[in-house]
Amino acid sequence: MLTHPDLMMAEIRYRQDERIAEAERSRLLAAARRHRRRSRADGESSLAARGQPDGTLTACDPHVAVPAR
Repeated sequence: MLTHPDLMMAEIRYRQDERIAEAERSRLLAAARRHRRRSRADGESSLAARGQPDGTLTACDPHVAVPAR
């Protein structure tokens, strides 16, 4: 069975784009893992990233509920 050259090139480009995207995802994931390991080794708390206070400082302004208008 013969395949038209344009169809073959389209398939090659598609596969190449898939491989490039997969490599980019892998690179970003590896960078995130390295950063996470490095931050844990430095003693940074993971709670700050989740919205929890990391230190002992309090907020500058009081959190007061504002009445609805």
